Amino acid sequence: MRSERIRTRTGARSADMLLAAPWSRLEKLLLAAIAIATLFCTLITPPFQAPDENQHYMKALLLSEGRVLTEQRGDLIGATLPHAAVDFHAVDFPTDVPPTLRRFDRAMLERNGDADAQRPGIAFADFPNVASYAPTLYAPGAVGLYLGNAIDLSRRDAFYVGRLVNAATGLLLLIAALQCLPFGRNALLATALLPTFAYQTGSLSPDAVINGLGFLGLALALRIGFMGASPARAAGLFVTAPLLALAKGVYLPIMAASLRWPQDRRDYRPWLLIGAMLVGAIGFILWMTLSGGSQALYHIQSRRTGETMITAPLADQLAVILRDPLAYVRILISSVIERAPVYALQIVGRFGWNAILLPLLAYPLALLMLGAGVATGTGARFGIGQRLWWLAVAGGIALLIETAMYLTGTPLGADYIQGTQGRYFLPILPLILIALSPDRPMRGAPRLFAGTALLLLVIAAMTLFDSFWVHGFITTDGMPPHDSLARALLLPSPRW
Repeated sequence: MRSERIRTRTGARSADMLLAAPWSRLEKLLLAAIAIATLFCTLITPPFQAPDENQHYMKALLLSEGRVLTEQRGDLIGATLPHAAVDFHAVDFPTDVPPTLRRFDRAMLERNGDADAQRPGIAFADFPNVASYAPTLYAPGAVGLYLGNAIDLSRRDAFYVGRLVNAATGLLLLIAALQCLPFGRNALLATALLPTFAYQTGSLSPDAVINGLGFLGLALALRIGFMGASPARAAGLFVTAPLLALAKGVYLPIMAASLRWPQDRRDYRPWLLIGAMLVGAIGFILWMTLSGGSQALYHIQSRRTGETMITAPLADQLAVILRDPLAYVRILISSVIERAPVYALQIVGRFGWNAILLPLLAYPLALLMLGAGVATGTGARFGIGQRLWWLAVAGGIALLIETAMYLTGTPLGADYIQGTQGRYFLPILPLILIALSPDRPMRGAPRLFAGTALLLLVIAAMTLFDSFWVHGFITTDGMPPHDSLARALLLPSPRW
């Protein structure tokens, strides 16, 4: 449905003042599907099977005990935590398993639930990858873990309570963003309907907060830019901006999507947006100062050589870029081209710590779903200049993501970028889809959008259940078989 123009107090029509369209039944149905899929992932995914969930769990547990800062012991960076919690991952549900078939069963969960009393005391937990992350990212999960501990649940059950609270927070932020968004609601729904969103939001990963704040920051900025600024909207913007910067500073510029030339001298919306982003940047700097301002280095396995290497100190890696910027541009281009197919798979759905692929036919289905979401329209008309600006903002943030990973997650002087994953681009995907969307829906697009989205979520749910609990999965990445393409097209990767 179209957003209608509204009149100003002077009676003149304003070309940029929009009234958001009411929710349609289809949009409500798709939002319910997202919530159900997220709850399914929360309960079905075994412990620590989301990327880095073991480290996120330790960080959230630290916060649930009222502590914020980590400590360094030799090469280890982490904190002392209850022995039962450390062994919950290290012994019962380890992630460093050999590349053999692995299947979870109820007996594994039951054994863990009864083992807490046999593991008294404390132990040092190492979680360097997330040591410097802001505590705001882990507040929802920490609340869940605290509640579970307060009512004397086992570490296993408290873990799932933490997941549920984290998932609820991610969904509430998504709903808030959908409510605030003045146009392009289907673009945001299409992004959240990708199985990766439900999978990450339904874990203890801070992605639930990161994606939610990214969506909300974009929605608030667009609402102020195209519907005017009110005290409530301005307050929301100035609260969201520092939270978004603390989540991941590279996403803060997404608020610039709403920057435009002032319409007159009394139009202070651009300065409001710039001020909010400045406050966010200051908040990020303050946290880095409070947390010691030091970068946590950690060991990684090179995606080029397979060797175990250490990440580079940020200052040294930045010096590499500044010494030969053109060489870095070549690294950036070659890495993006090389990794683009991987990003495409990961942004749709790649589970079990990036080891489980959907049936290959699900990926063109996801592309069809996104295309139908675009064809459903924004409900508002925009010129080519505005659309190019949105694409430029999204492209700039994508470059920031890649550069941040080169600076902090790649070996010193490497000729490639390490660690970037497709899910990192979820917060900017709605903006890209809005930029590509027509103003009016194309015939049949809404029904095609809903049908493909629901089918994709069903396929993802079947893949998860089968791969984790029925047939099992291989913990290393699989490649489609050349001798049985039909199996790769119709079955998830563990069944190839």
